[in-house]
Amino acid sequence: MNNNSRMGQVRIGEGEGQKTKIILNVLVCAVALYGISTKDFAQHKTSAFENVMIDFFAPIQKSVTFVQTSFNSIFENYIANVNVSKENEALKMKLSEMNSKIFSFSEMELENVRLKKLLDFGEELPYKKILAQVVARDASSDFRVLRINKGLKDGLKLQSTVVTGEGLVGFVYRLTDQFADILTILDPNNRVDALVKRVRAHGIVEGDSDRQCLMKYVKRTEPIILNDEILTSGLGNLYPKGILIGKVSRIERESYGMTQDVAISPSVNFGKLEEVIVLVSEGDEKKDLEWNALDSNSEEKDK
Repeated sequence: MNNNSRMGQVRIGEGEGQKTKIILNVLVCAVALYGISTKDFAQHKTSAFENVMIDFFAPIQKSVTFVQTSFNSIFENYIANVNVSKENEALKMKLSEMNSKIFSFSEMELENVRLKKLLDFGEELPYKKILAQVVARDASSDFRVLRINKGLKDGLKLQSTVVTGEGLVGFVYRLTDQFADILTILDPNNRVDALVKRVRAHGIVEGDSDRQCLMKYVKRTEPIILNDEILTSGLGNLYPKGILIGKVSRIERESYGMTQDVAISPSVNFGKLEEVIVLVSEGDEKKDLEWNALDSNSEEKDK
């Protein structure tokens, strides 16, 4: 019994000691928290050593901060400039594409105006009209020969008349399946029977070397004046009647002789010619048959 009572007293003593420790710990923590909460950090006073260290490292820290800030700013500005440059290049490309499209649309509009004018020309003429584009010029002939992008496959025939909305261009003198060459009125070998619209005087128009034409064999007594219009007469079975050739630009009357020479400025601007119309007669096949019949008759007579 004595041993058991002693052990019980020891356990009671140990339990009371643990409670006392817990209470003391709680009191210490409470006092510490109260001290921290009531401490005034603004009133903290640095030591002499801390002052020396702060004064020594503060300029270094300031320099490091300045360099870091400057570097970040330069890097950000560089990235921004690179992005802006890329955006500018992209915008320039888009602007160039838009300008190219606008130019193409303008060219298409001008071409449509020219084509409409061509198609409206000579509606009363009994010819099949074939629209063609000029693809080449004979540089050695001063625009006397032109090549167009239509040929036999398109229905063109030799000696077909070629015109524009401004007037006469010439005739087809050489032909392939896909192309045709035009002998213009500027060539001396191209002779057009013509007349003066106002006085109805006749003459022969030939090409000249100065990008002009000459009207020859006109009677000296015909009262031709400057700017008189010259038209095709329809004689010669090559050009239809009434197509404008040009206007009188110079008149030469010599003191002797029976004729006068008349210089003509063509109504067609050959230097800017882009599209033409080829007039194909629907009766050419019948005419070819007649010529073939005549040729065959002459051959039989020769035999």
